[in-house]
This record gives sequence, structure tokens and C-alpha cells, in this order.
Amino acid sequence: MCDVWVLVRPRLVGSRSTTPIIRTRIRIAALTYAKKNKTSQTLALAKKQQTFQKALVGFPKTTFLKAKEIDMKRINNIFQRIISIENLMIADEKAQKGKAKQYGVVLHNKNKEENILKLHNMLISKTYKTSEYDIFKVHEPKEREVFRLPYFPDRICHHAIMNVLEPIFVAVFTADSYSCIKGRGIHKASFNLRKALKNVEETTYCLKLDIKKFYPNIDHDILKTLLRRKFKDNDLLWLLDDIIDSAPGLPIGNYLSQYLANFYLTYFDHWIKEQLRVKYYFRYADDIVILHKDKDYLHRVLNVIKDYFDLNLLLEVKDNWQVFPVEARGIDFVGYVHFHTHVRLRKSIKKRFARMLKRKPRKESIASYTGWTKHCDSKNLMKKLIPECSTLATLK
Repeated sequence: MCDVWVLVRPRLVGSRSTTPIIRTRIRIAALTYAKKNKTSQTLALAKKQQTFQKALVGFPKTTFLKAKEIDMKRINNIFQRIISIENLMIADEKAQKGKAKQYGVVLHNKNKEENILKLHNMLISKTYKTSEYDIFKVHEPKEREVFRLPYFPDRICHHAIMNVLEPIFVAVFTADSYSCIKGRGIHKASFNLRKALKNVEETTYCLKLDIKKFYPNIDHDILKTLLRRKFKDNDLLWLLDDIIDSAPGLPIGNYLSQYLANFYLTYFDHWIKEQLRVKYYFRYADDIVILHKDKDYLHRVLNVIKDYFDLNLLLEVKDNWQVFPVEARGIDFVGYVHFHTHVRLRKSIKKRFARMLKRKPRKESIASYTGWTKHCDSKNLMKKLIPECSTLATLK
């Protein structure tokens, strides 16, 4: 708009004596500028759509799936179930699991009933607002910012929301996504990938990719639009909007974030399976694996995915994507390296296991790592590691 003002009123800056004619000219100039800007945006979008359609040549005829096409029946009257005293009490109990000694939990428990009633009233009156985050960095397995909210009222509120929304979300997730879904997880993802790899002829090559800064780059407007395709309860949408707008993208560490992130990619999951008809597709959070016998096909799928992300979700594929023969180096996915004939533990997890054993580890720490080894071919690994720590004698 600055360019417009320079064009139409070089001698009227700060003046209150603009005539009706000049004010009209200013409005016309502003509208013209806005129209040109809108036209350029429309042209850019049309160009993206054209690129996307070109990339789809050779694939089955596809469209961007609408809500009704993936059983997205809109749901109402959810908010009252979330804010009920009974649900808030259950949420409080769930949120405390394994955290009973945390300062925020101890503080909350001193006035538990009063706090639950206070949260209930905050939600009814719509005075609830997401608290400030405590932001810190973790460095294993890689550096990332983690956002932590106070136990009361936020973490209780998030659990209360998910008590009601979790089954609704899970019902629309495809069977090919595995993160934050009860009964799936990393071991189910690994098991299904191994099952697919038994068909050696059809799984000769692998496309492996992940999304660039997935959580920080989730677009709020797109996410809110997708949520409005599923829910028509305005009170619920008010609450979700407040949580979504509390930080850029979706903050890692929020209980709600993992479900919203999964939901953000749900249309993509359905589209790639039901419209593009990709047979061997696996997604865990932002890590994606696709298998096929033809590497050229996988390159074309990659281009289509890039265009789809750019056009519909404002996401980017990381530059470290790979198309490779499975037998050459295996598929590094959900902590394991998968081959047609066997599965190994990821190298970084082996190293962490070995470092942990050099200290005096607790039984719980040892058990967590041996849990990993139970789901892969680890006999030689265990033989190598056992002599390094006498406490492992209990595992025989």
C-alpha cells in the first residue's frame, strides 16, 4: 500500500484537507493495487495447479479429496462433553500418570477439586487462554526445541480434549499412518514394512523422504480449514483455534500437537492411497516410505508429492530424499534398518545402548533398550554388548 500513497498524494502527507475527489482517487488506487496483487496470487496458484496436473500424467485420474469422500461426516455438540467435570477429572488422572512428583502436579493436587472447577468455569465462560510456554532444547537424537506448558490448566485441558477427540481422529486416519495411534506405533510400522518386503519382486526400490521442519511449518489457516471440515461445533473450534495460535506451527511437546499434525496429513494419506493408488506406503509422523519395483515410478511419485505439498499444505520435502535399491543398504525407518531378509537395529540406537551400558544403568533403562532388540535380528549385537555390563546377566 505504500507505493499507492506515494503515487496519489505526494503533497498531502499528514494533511486533513483531502477533498472527496482525492479521497476517491486514493480508494480507487488502493483497490487497483489490491486487485493486481490478488491477480498475481491467482496466477501463481494457477501455475502451481498446472505443474501439479503435469506431474500427474500417467497416474490414475485424481482430485483433491473432499470431506465426504473420506467419510468426513461433520460432528457437532462435542464441547459440552469436553468441559464436563467428569471428563476433566479423568483427564487430570491421565495427565498425572508417571508425573506425580512433578512440581506442577504436586501444586495442583493441593487444591485439586477447586482447580478442576476453576478450569470448567474458564472453559464455559471462554476466558481460558493458553499459558506461556517454557521453551528448552533437547539434543538426542537431534537438536530440537521443545515447548512445555504448565500442568494446570493447560495439560489437563489438552487431555480433556483428546479424551473426546482421539477416537474421532483415529477413525479418519488411514491404516498406513502409525504415530500417536494406540495399537500401532513403531513396532507395528516395522512389522507391516517387513510384511511388505516379503514380496521381493514388487519392493525392489524404496523412496524415502521426510518433511522439512514439519511441526514448525504447519500452516494455521489450512489446519483450521481442515478442522472445520470435520467439526461444526463453534465452541470446540474456538478452543482449538486458541491452542493452535499459541505458537508458530505446532509446538513439539504439546500433547495435542501430535494428533493435529497427523490430522493435517490425513487428506494426503487418503489421496495417495485411494487416488494415486500407491500400494506400499508407510508414514510415521513426517517420515514417509514408499516401495515399488520401478525406480522411475518412484521418482514420478516424488515429484507429485512435492507439488501436492506445495499446492495444498504449504510444506516442503527435505532435500535428503532418496530413491535406492532395498538390498543395497536397507530402509532406515522407525529405529530399524529393514532388508528383504532381515532387520537390524539402527546404528545410532546401538551406540546409545553401548554408551548407556558403560555407566551403571537402572534396570528400567536396560529394559527399554532390550525392548528394541526383541523386534529385530540382534543375537550378534547382544553377544557383543553383554560382556560390557554384568547387569545384563539378569536378561538371560
